[in-house]
Amino acid sequence: MSFLYKSEPVRGARWAELFARRAPEIDFHIWPSVGDPTKVRYLAAWQPPENIAETFPNLELVFSVGAGVDQFDLSRIPEHIPVVRMIESGLVAGMVEYATLAVLAAHRDWLTYATQQREGQWKPLPVRTAGTRRVGVLGMGVMGNAVLVKLRDFGFQCAGWSRSERSLPGVECFAGEQGLADFLARTDILICLLPLTDATRGILSQQLFRQLPQGAVLINLGRGDHLVEVDLLDALDRHHLSAAILDVCSVEPLPQGHPFWHHPRIMLTPHIASMTQPDTSAEAVLDNLRRHREGLPLVGLVDRARGY
Repeated sequence: MSFLYKSEPVRGARWAELFARRAPEIDFHIWPSVGDPTKVRYLAAWQPPENIAETFPNLELVFSVGAGVDQFDLSRIPEHIPVVRMIESGLVAGMVEYATLAVLAAHRDWLTYATQQREGQWKPLPVRTAGTRRVGVLGMGVMGNAVLVKLRDFGFQCAGWSRSERSLPGVECFAGEQGLADFLARTDILICLLPLTDATRGILSQQLFRQLPQGAVLINLGRGDHLVEVDLLDALDRHHLSAAILDVCSVEPLPQGHPFWHHPRIMLTPHIASMTQPDTSAEAVLDNLRRHREGLPLVGLVDRARGY
């Protein structure tokens, strides 16, 4: 029985150490070394190898090393093999840190002050309290809820939107198509933490931006393909949106010459909002392996119909 890891090799080496200590009965291999492919029962990858079913005929579980599975072609993974996305404390903590940083930067006019510094201007702006600012999170999964709890504790007026009904103490919750318009109308700072699916691709568009209050700020921490880039540029240039903080782009790395690089109202980071931590992610996988052996529900099991 063996486990195949196909992703960042330094993290893989740390996983190998933890598996040797915690699950010595499992042979651990780091791609491209696979050992005997007929003995591979478990696979963890950012992008799985080709021809999974033919290459690994006894495969039982596939893990994504990231929080999403939009990079997977699920049609190439046989239906009987569960696919599990990464839910681990280090990944969630990193996203909470970045989202908090981004919201506070938007709230305290950090982009404006950065521009003023470059231009040699000393121009204080009015300071608003957190309680006067309305923050909304698109996507009330594990990460979205953790972000909302932290921002709620700062005193922001927090709301979340999800496809189905959710509840979270101290957070105004909206759901479904009917709830989206009301959610957007009350949101000054919008954070996207949605999974990328056919239904959410391009959701950050002109149609959505028009429903936000004048001067709203966009923070995209989901996927680059959530955003219609030309619509964002238009909304910024018309001053309907006042700023955007983007950690993800449709093409990564962002090509040189792209208008996002030098737009004065856009802040970019290179897809670093949160990264899977070696120790906590290995622990999460080992826990799911135990659950699999004991017939318990898997944490992060992907609903193929929904794509997350």
